Amino acid sequence: MKAYSTPFIRNVGIVGHGDTGKTQLVSSLLFTAGMTNRLGKVAEGNTVTDWDEEEIARKITINTGLAFAEWAPPGQNEKTKINFLDTPGYSTFVNETKASLIAADSALILVDAVAGVQVVTEKVWDYCTEYDIPRAFVINWMDREMASFERALGSVQQVFGRGVVPLQLPIGEEKSFRGVIDLVSMEAHVYQPGGDGKAKMEAIPAELTEAAKEAHEKLVELVAEGDDKLMEEFFEKGTLPLEDLRLGLRGAIQAERIFPVLLSSALQNIGSETILNALVEVFPHPAARGKATGYTQPDRKGDTVERKISDAEPVSIFVFKTLADPFAGRITYFKVMSGVLKNDATLTNFNRSTQERLQHIQVMQGKTATAVAELHAGDLGAVAKLKETLTGDTLGDKAAPTFYPPARMAEPSITFAIEPKTRADEDRIGQAIHKILEEDLALRFSRDPQTKEFLLAGSGQQHIEVVVAKLHKRYHVDLTLKPPKVPYRETIRAKADAEGKHKKQTGGHGQFGVCRVKFEPLPRGSGIEFVDDIFGGSIPKNFIPSVERGIREAAARGFLAGFPLVDFRAILYDGKYHDVDSSDIAFKIAGALALKEGIKQARPTLLEPIMHVEVYAPEQYSGDIMGNLSGRRGRISGSESRGSSVVIKAQVPLAEMLSYATDLTSMTQGRASYSMEFSHYDFVPNEIAEKVIAAAKAAREGEPVEEEA
Repeated sequence: MKAYSTPFIRNVGIVGHGDTGKTQLVSSLLFTAGMTNRLGKVAEGNTVTDWDEEEIARKITINTGLAFAEWAPPGQNEKTKINFLDTPGYSTFVNETKASLIAADSALILVDAVAGVQVVTEKVWDYCTEYDIPRAFVINWMDREMASFERALGSVQQVFGRGVVPLQLPIGEEKSFRGVIDLVSMEAHVYQPGGDGKAKMEAIPAELTEAAKEAHEKLVELVAEGDDKLMEEFFEKGTLPLEDLRLGLRGAIQAERIFPVLLSSALQNIGSETILNALVEVFPHPAARGKATGYTQPDRKGDTVERKISDAEPVSIFVFKTLADPFAGRITYFKVMSGVLKNDATLTNFNRSTQERLQHIQVMQGKTATAVAELHAGDLGAVAKLKETLTGDTLGDKAAPTFYPPARMAEPSITFAIEPKTRADEDRIGQAIHKILEEDLALRFSRDPQTKEFLLAGSGQQHIEVVVAKLHKRYHVDLTLKPPKVPYRETIRAKADAEGKHKKQTGGHGQFGVCRVKFEPLPRGSGIEFVDDIFGGSIPKNFIPSVERGIREAAARGFLAGFPLVDFRAILYDGKYHDVDSSDIAFKIAGALALKEGIKQARPTLLEPIMHVEVYAPEQYSGDIMGNLSGRRGRISGSESRGSSVVIKAQVPLAEMLSYATDLTSMTQGRASYSMEFSHYDFVPNEIAEKVIAAAKAAREGEPVEEEA
């Protein structure tokens, strides 16, 4: 396959709420461009980008799928390579979307022509804003019953503002939807439903001529507004020539001043050709976004390093995704941030200070890899079997180091205990989960030091269930899921002053260490702060880190119920030592004893995670939903009308949300959806805290816990 130069590359994130047809649209675009010989369908499990067994079975996107099309609009001789990132739309898996969008240079946000803007629509808009990504909307499913262009467009404009402007008008709606009017060229594109995606050019229908003319004038005026030269031309001629309009539109999209709206029926393959044309003609190539910004140290630290997205710069690549394939091994997906990457190149992994040889670089069409000799700045590629490289790493020319910042991910919101079914499963679980962790940034795996249980934390119950299914199918590890655990924390509400004394005399050297520590509460989210306030050498410098280690390790074990103790300051101000008997271990134990004694005096209390919840539902259910959330100790923070629907926002304890998905489906006949993400920790009411502490203690002691009726 040929290598495409930067101006002939487009990296497009396909994003939106679940069930808006993202995967189906990518399938239609690939078929129309001649990249596949048939129109794959999600319902039939044969699309290019949803190829994982779990995705096919559940008929949803779980992992971002990559694919590309080669396309030249009418009148252009040279083709452009369009890289598609088909991302998840369900809130449980939307962390994957955020991690993948870091590789995109533009985005198509899909909106359901029936439902309009939904919860995840706003979330992916925010991701695009965070990454400074130009974006457009595609109103999809225009052929469905109750589809309405006017209603869907109004919903988008109401939420996202005046910059949202249609580039097309529909020809027909619902079952009669058969094409679009291009408001740039003022031509009608008529499609054969279920056909090859190629449009037939016709005159604009008479009944739509006036509406098309009015919409065209609004578009021209909006494009001209942001450019003095175009505005002058507009005042002089009353319009803009086609090429100037396209040029101005490209600049306005790139500047994120205009967010155009396109139309499609992904299942009937209507609108595909015009979307491909728009991506090539008016969407930015990678270099148009300016420079890639890195740092001289990881985690956004050190001085900034700017690289032009150009072949002339030193080569650097950023790893935005890792796939753990049981047969091919680790597959690393990357974006070439600068320079030209040659096959068989050896690059330095700056995050891990190691060398990696990139043998057999490839471009991905779903799960099918095509070898390439080189990739130019801005392009996306993949390589198998790198030894140490993981998601978020930067590789490049040893002489020109830089660290590109990875995506900031939300913390897991729910934790399950998992139990291996057999001894063989227990032996294999560590290695298998380690491979899954490499590809899933939203997953956490640990072992409870008190209960010895394996804990799996993720974005929701469905997320954990998918991971368990992958472990079974890929690595033949069978697990049983136990009820989710709420990640409670412990903290203090008052100051305390305590002494920790460890004194033990044996036959030889004894053990001796005394430390005096003041404890103070800190604001939520502060963690643990240790302060060395020793004067006069009452504790030698070399033993002070041991005191801190003892305090931190004891805090991790908790005091009330075995949950980690957080948000306090420990000030070590005095102590005693012995020239012969004092040791690191003695002062570590003394630190732990000081914490235990101090917490008793400091009014220990329990903290629980509070989630930010957004529920999207038909307006008729708003009263029931608000009442239900209030009954879950939720605080309603607001609601917004969106046409015939409503978005309800609330802050609710995670402990009250564990069964919410089932209850919401029952309450609304399956017509509502919700998203949930961690907000903050807050104090647990006393009567509930007592039950949680009693249950935790009983679990640690192996006692049966009496369940509430």
